[in-house]
Amino acid sequence: MTEEINMEASGLQKLEGSVERVIYSNEENGYTICDLSVSEGGEIVTVVGVMPMIGTGDHLCVYGKWVHNPKYGRQFSATQYERVMPADTASMLRYLASRAIKGIGPKTAQKIIDEFGEDSFDVIENHPEWLASIRGISMKVAIAASESFKEQAGIRSAMMFFRDYFGVTTTVKIYKKWGPRAVEIAKANPFRLCNEIEGIGFERADFMANALGFEGENPERIMSGIHYVLQQNGLQNGHVCLPEDRLIESAAKMLSVETQSVQEALSALLRQGSVHYVMQKDRRMIYDAVAYEEEKYIAEKLVRLDRMCASVSLRDIDRFIEIEESKSGIQYAYLQKKAISDALRYGVMVLTGGPGTGKTTVVRALIHIFDSMGYDIALAAPTGRAAKRLSEATSMEAKTVHRLLEMTYDPSGRNMFGRNEHELLDEQVIIIDEASMMDNSLMCALLRAIKPGARLVIIGDSDQLPSVGAGNVLRDILVSERFATVRLSEIFRQAQESLIVTNAHSINQGSMPRLDVKNNDFFFLPRASDRDIAMTIADLCKNRLPRTYGELARQGIQVIAPSRKGESGTEQLNLLLQQALNPPQKTLREHRFRDRVFRKGDRVMQTRNNYELVWIRVHDEKTGTGVFNGDIGVIIEIHSSENEMIIRFDDREVIYDFSLLEDLEHAYAITVHKSQGSEYPIVIIPMCSAASMLLSRNLLYTAVTRAQSMVILVGRQEIVAEMVSNHRQAMRYTGLSDWLKEHEAQ
Repeated sequence: MTEEINMEASGLQKLEGSVERVIYSNEENGYTICDLSVSEGGEIVTVVGVMPMIGTGDHLCVYGKWVHNPKYGRQFSATQYERVMPADTASMLRYLASRAIKGIGPKTAQKIIDEFGEDSFDVIENHPEWLASIRGISMKVAIAASESFKEQAGIRSAMMFFRDYFGVTTTVKIYKKWGPRAVEIAKANPFRLCNEIEGIGFERADFMANALGFEGENPERIMSGIHYVLQQNGLQNGHVCLPEDRLIESAAKMLSVETQSVQEALSALLRQGSVHYVMQKDRRMIYDAVAYEEEKYIAEKLVRLDRMCASVSLRDIDRFIEIEESKSGIQYAYLQKKAISDALRYGVMVLTGGPGTGKTTVVRALIHIFDSMGYDIALAAPTGRAAKRLSEATSMEAKTVHRLLEMTYDPSGRNMFGRNEHELLDEQVIIIDEASMMDNSLMCALLRAIKPGARLVIIGDSDQLPSVGAGNVLRDILVSERFATVRLSEIFRQAQESLIVTNAHSINQGSMPRLDVKNNDFFFLPRASDRDIAMTIADLCKNRLPRTYGELARQGIQVIAPSRKGESGTEQLNLLLQQALNPPQKTLREHRFRDRVFRKGDRVMQTRNNYELVWIRVHDEKTGTGVFNGDIGVIIEIHSSENEMIIRFDDREVIYDFSLLEDLEHAYAITVHKSQGSEYPIVIIPMCSAASMLLSRNLLYTAVTRAQSMVILVGRQEIVAEMVSNHRQAMRYTGLSDWLKEHEAQ
């Protein structure tokens, strides 16, 4: 009754009835379209909304409002629903006759109702053997029917219990993971939710536990809190492990408990093996069990690959290089030749260097040489845009690492890979670009899938920002000095003409970039306040650049900011640029999602890999799947009545159900971290106030190297100087370099 009162107070209407048919159901997000036979009057109504796991014959109470669909007419848009079990024999018969319960059809349903009347549901659930007394129902059918009925009851129970704590989509994940016992498991230990269900954090599990009466000093709570501190430090700070004293202090503060309680819980976790410790310079470093196994495996597999690969003779290598130079018309520099040679001699080779130093030239040569040797080659990068750039640069298909590994999701929403130690990749050569973006988990998954004897070529700029996820893989590999490594440093003649390239190298070396040149591809516009910076950027995007540079500006202007916050952070810049470049108009449809307004013509970014989204290529109507973290597109249509919008990513169009909008954000301005692996024709970078940890050399260097044709810095010269001089990089607690050095000593 309380729920109904709340719904009515929110201005929502209520309908109650039986599902006549399910027209459409998305198993992934629960979005459903069904016909409902309304109890009062018998009217058939089309209901749309997130209503997972419903079927024909289900009795529902739905809360929402009436809408008009131009194509399908009047519909009821549900924002909440309840599955209600029929209470009278007529409704029970209708439910059972709908085949909602396995093994029971219309004729059998009539027999059950005739025999047991209003007790029919109790008999099916608790006394299936009684059903077998009815002619035509075997014991096997009776038991199957009872199990099916209990499953339906479990779904109802889960939806009712979890709705006070989670949304429908999360509840679906919980039920898929634990089935009919979901409520029982969560009540017994709500902290299992944050440990086993993707998307549920410790705070939400702790809130449920508190509501269920769990004490603050509960050992399960403290142990779960320790795991949470380890995981959050990985997600937010990139740490793979933490010093024991820091972990205990952080956990005690977060949980509001004594450090002694945390120490006792940590000791229990160590005994269980769900956390591990490793000594680093007389300091105990605590790892989550998964992070421990991943880092240990990375070191072991890299060393194994390096040792097992068959080397090519130096004489053959020289011949391969001569042939390739002749075919390409390129005379390779000494370090480029060394990189090619090392990739042919060793199982693991690392190639690093800044812009304009010829990394792509080496990759092209390696592709041609390995291909001439009859080797199958896989090209991959951590993001979709990085993979696309690699493909364009090499004229060979490149995939994201996730797609190469055939990633899918398990029932709880966690990543799982079709390619692993049991289903190895076929290719004998794996070339990974933009490796600075590879975190421990992704590198571990890749290495598990590489077959023994294959070669791995790791390419990246170690001076760019590290991965968003936990670990510092490329830097740790380089620091270990365990594998053949070539650092390209020579800037080639064509690149020397670009101030973007020379300024990027100056920044990387700790020298101020040239800000006084007026006729090249790198400009500085001084502005005093963050407000002036933001207004200048809006004017550049709307007026000055399109007017002066025409086609180049139309190809793509990207604002890349150090921070999300502040007047010149991405959040405010996106609001300002949306208003300047795509203001509201009567002719432009829009849709509000939480605190954002998505409007036709808006520039948007996908924020996570979605391998299920179907796209259609505009020029030839070829279809495929996959939209990736960092992909930027434009909204070309919004169909509110159908709860969807159409977004064009380059030459591909994708239909987005409104339930997927949590994976989109505006992309007029993006953070430097989000720009990693991508390039844009024109890049504008605000030089404005931000947290000191964001005003760093490698962040500025990364932003500048995203530009293909032009960089414009807008702001204060002292901010540029501060960033160039700030070579302090956020320290990450990792152990990979130590693991690798240990293997070297063995």
